[in-house]
Formats: sequence, C-alpha cells, structure tokens
Amino acid sequence: MMNRQPVGDINDSLYSKPNSSASFIIGDIIIEGNRKTKPYIIGRELPFKPGDSVYLPDLVKGFEIARQQLMNTTLFVDVVVALKAFRGYYVDIHIEVKERWYIFPLPYIKPVDRNLAEWFKQGTGLDRLNYGFKFNYNNFTGRNDKLKFWLITGYTKQLQLQYEQPYADKTLKHGYKVGFTYSYNKEINYATIDNEQAFNDTLSGIKRWYGNIDYTYRPGLRTFHAVRLAYTYQEVDSQIVMTNPKYFLNGKNKIGYPEISYSLNYFNVDYIPYPLTGWMGEVNFMKRGFNKEMNMWQVAGKITQNWSFDKKNSFSTQAQGTLRLPYHQPFINQRMFGYGDMYMRGLEDYVVDGVAGILARQTYRRELIRFNVPTYLKSKSHAIIPFRIYWKTYFDMGYSHNPVNPENSLTNRFLYTYGTGIDIVSFYDFVLRIDYSFNQLGQNGLFLHVKSEF
Repeated sequence: MMNRQPVGDINDSLYSKPNSSASFIIGDIIIEGNRKTKPYIIGRELPFKPGDSVYLPDLVKGFEIARQQLMNTTLFVDVVVALKAFRGYYVDIHIEVKERWYIFPLPYIKPVDRNLAEWFKQGTGLDRLNYGFKFNYNNFTGRNDKLKFWLITGYTKQLQLQYEQPYADKTLKHGYKVGFTYSYNKEINYATIDNEQAFNDTLSGIKRWYGNIDYTYRPGLRTFHAVRLAYTYQEVDSQIVMTNPKYFLNGKNKIGYPEISYSLNYFNVDYIPYPLTGWMGEVNFMKRGFNKEMNMWQVAGKITQNWSFDKKNSFSTQAQGTLRLPYHQPFINQRMFGYGDMYMRGLEDYVVDGVAGILARQTYRRELIRFNVPTYLKSKSHAIIPFRIYWKTYFDMGYSHNPVNPENSLTNRFLYTYGTGIDIVSFYDFVLRIDYSFNQLGQNGLFLHVKSEF
C-alpha cells in the first residue's frame, strides 16, 4: 500500500470549465511511493506550493522542473509529476516516486591509480588494489542526510567517518557536514618525472589525518553555498624529503595546516550526473595554511552548458580553471591535469603539474538506443534496470602554467586532444565512458572511466 500524503490542502470554492488562458490555484499535492523520504523533503524541491496562482502552460513547465529537481536529489530511481484533477479553478497535483535503496553495506575493491589505464600501466597487480568494507546509509533519517563509514585496507589503509545533514532547521535551508579520515600507505608519489607520477616504496610510508566541519546554505531550489573549516596533518618517510626537497617547503618530513574554503554551486540541468540540457556552474575560494610552511590562496571555477537539439542529439561545452598564489608551492600543492575530474581525454597516461590551469571540453552526443533489463525482483522500484547508450565525439584543450618547476614537457604548453566513444548510462548515477582518443603527441588509445554511487 503506497502512502497518500498531501503536502497541503485548499478547500475548493470555484467550479467552472478550465481555461488555459486563465489562472489556476494549486490545491492538493498528493505524494505516493515515499516509504522513507519525508514529504516535506519532496516538497522542498517543488517550484510550486499549495495556494500558488499559476497559468496552465507555466504549471506544465513546473511539472518538468519538479521532476528534474527530484531526480537530482539522488533519492529516487524514477519520478512522475502529473495533473491529478481539476476542481473548478483549483488543480490537484499527483507525484509518484520510486525510492532508491539507501543502505549499502558492500565489499569494496578498487585500483588505487588515477584511472584504469594507469592501473594497467602499473601492471594490474593485486598489490595496487584497495579492498575492504564500505557502509553508506543515504537518506538516513528520511531528510536526504548521509552517513558514511569506510574501512579500507590493501594498498592504502583508510578509515573514514562522515555525516551530512543538508536540512538541519525548520526552514530547510541550513545544514552541516562533519568528517574524519585517516589513511596510510607505504608507496608514495614523490614527484612528477617525464609527465608521469614517480613512486617510491618506503619503509614508514605516508600517514595523513584529515578532519572537517562544513556549514551549508541552500536559499532556493538550485543554489548551494558551503563554508568548510578543515585541518590536515601529514607525515612522510624522511627519504621522500631527501629525494624531493620540494615535496614540503619546510625541509621537514611532517606538516600540519588549517584550511578554510567557500564554495558556490548552481545546478539547472535535467540530470546532474549526465546532463543533456541546461547549465551548471561552481566557484571555490580556499586558503590553505597561514605561515611560510604552508601558504596558498586558490580560486577555482567550472561552468558547463548543454544544448539538446532534439530527442537524440545534444552538445555540451565545459570550461574550468584553477589559480594558486603565490606561485612558489610545495609539490603536494601543484597537482593540475590528471587528478579528479580535471583531465584531458587522451592524456590519461600523464599528469601535468601547475599553479594555474585552464581546461575546455566540447562534446557532441547522439543517443543510439535505450532499453530496460528485467531484474526479476518483486519490487516496484527495481523491477528493471534502465540503460541509455550514446555515441559521442569530442575535442579538449588545456594549458597548465608552472613557472617554478617547468621541467616536464607538458607544462607551459598548449595541449589538445580529440576522439570518439560510447557512454553507457544507467540508474544509481552509473556512467561508463569508453573513449578512443588521440593527442598532439601522435598517440592514441582506448580509455575507460567509471562513475557510480555504489
């Protein structure tokens, strides 16, 4: 039995034939399918509320905005927003959601390298795998809060605890996040040589403690603010500092520093993990350290614009950049291309250090096919696994500025890559990218990238 939960109730008093040019009043909003999620969390994502006066064409547009907003919460595998009934000039709205599984006590195994291509280059050894246990409890109290506990061993020993509550007050605008991470591994990326990570297998390895507390603020539907206070303590084998004196700037093998940052994110897209329409952007300001041992100001930003020409074809352009001051930074603060999502398709085999960098990506996509695979589970929300497959072609450009350490050939140089590939998109934000890329060095190859909520 699905719950029928009205967000609000308006007593009808007008009865006449609906007219699309007339204004209507939002009546009841009936929500079904939310066994765990609180109704007011769903209502938080809607661009309308009971009592609003709207024109019918605007209401239809509002239905699509509501569906997109609810899907982008990562709480549901499917959402349907539709008109339920006219009551004169009152309209009732029906929202049906299919909730995700929120508890994931899963065994964990993953290569430690930046991507699968790098893992193959390193020999696909079992000693380069992290494995252990991940416990993620999303939507912990039904308020889209998240509890995370990771216990990882293998290449990296890691303990991670984190709790995130985005809606900690009655206005559903203010939230917080707290976390702690401890990690240890023997092999250390101590330098970049010939545009590749250089590793050293040490006796005492590298130990890292990290703690943070965030304040978050979401005033409307699409804008997110966050302020973070954090502290990091790192200790490395003394031979690392002897091999690369620039690893830290203090000449010691240990360092501790505070960090404060502010980030602003805006999302107005159909589906955040794989957007086809709309735009999204982010900007981040960070101050790391407050003395000569660690002193870095950083500003970074990214903007993505997507155009959908029809039901099959779309184009996206993305630009992102990072600036760190002063230019003289330790090695641990110089990572630019090849880390996280700031990489060029076709240069995955390399890393490019720098204190200032800019990257632009252009991608044309065409949907080839979409289909569902039955799971044979007795579940209304997980009876099928949906798949969408896209063909794409792309062109990337980038530049990384490194005036202090220009010894690697890909720094201080205009870079470009291009290629074609296939993207496979499924539920739980699963995206598999299969790229065949070419770069300006005359090299080409097949590269895989996997992203998932699991």
